[in-house]
Amino acid sequence: MLDGPFRGSEAIRRGALTRARLRGRRFRRVFPDVYVPTDWPDDLRTRSLAGYLLVRGQGGVLAGYSAALLCGVDCAPRGAPAEVLITGDARAHPGLRVSRGRVDDLDLAVVHSCRMTRPVRTAWDLARRLPLLEAVVAVDGLARQGRFDPAELLARRRDGPGARGCRRLDAVVDLADPRAESPPETRLRVLVVRAGLPKPEVQYEVRDEYGFTLARADLAYPDARLAIEYDGAVHFDRLHNQRDQDRDARLASHGWLTLWVRADGLGKGALNTVARIARTLAIRLAARYAGIEMDREAVFALL
Repeated sequence: MLDGPFRGSEAIRRGALTRARLRGRRFRRVFPDVYVPTDWPDDLRTRSLAGYLLVRGQGGVLAGYSAALLCGVDCAPRGAPAEVLITGDARAHPGLRVSRGRVDDLDLAVVHSCRMTRPVRTAWDLARRLPLLEAVVAVDGLARQGRFDPAELLARRRDGPGARGCRRLDAVVDLADPRAESPPETRLRVLVVRAGLPKPEVQYEVRDEYGFTLARADLAYPDARLAIEYDGAVHFDRLHNQRDQDRDARLASHGWLTLWVRADGLGKGALNTVARIARTLAIRLAARYAGIEMDREAVFALL
């Protein structure tokens, strides 16, 4: 009972704790009457499980970023509050976002003993309120995990017109692609498309002349034989770095060029990222149309 979020009053009533021990160093209060062991991290998962315990007796369910996280989609910003949806009145608390509304039984699931909105309903809620980029990130992950077509959000709009934020769903669905395997990949793709570049292929399998798969690229422009990869923290590991180099060499031997984009290339360096991709794409396409094969050094010499 005390190895996760628990009600302090219930623990005292059952004799598992005294008030003095509850207020000691072993436990930390998350919400009113809801505690966790102090070695539990102060993160969204902890806040979500604690938040559900707080509103469970009122028929509340986890929603938004909390529902996304528990179904396997980690797309929330750092420090995001837990999110619950209830039909009655409830107070918001630091670290807890409370919304009012009803959820059909078909839109509910149970994960880790918590009632929560299913991925498509979670995407519906987040896509209507988040900024465009973050909405696409959420929809990509939820559609992939929940195995639904983002266009289902437009069908929901037709069935329930007038819901707040419905008008922006067209832009979200147009940019969404459930094949993306991580939030940074989605952010990179949206950055490229919103800059006016052609939509790249997502998770593209590069094959050799015999049909064998050489590699799979996060993003790709097959006509230009240009692969674009997001360089996450894992790529700084020596083993992964060597594998990446071998992969790049394998692609290069078949006429492909790989561009790597790091985390800073999606933030302050976003303009430079777009410019580099645009120039490389233009050079590669011009060379191919002219029947010229350019290696990595030749392309980079022109950038």
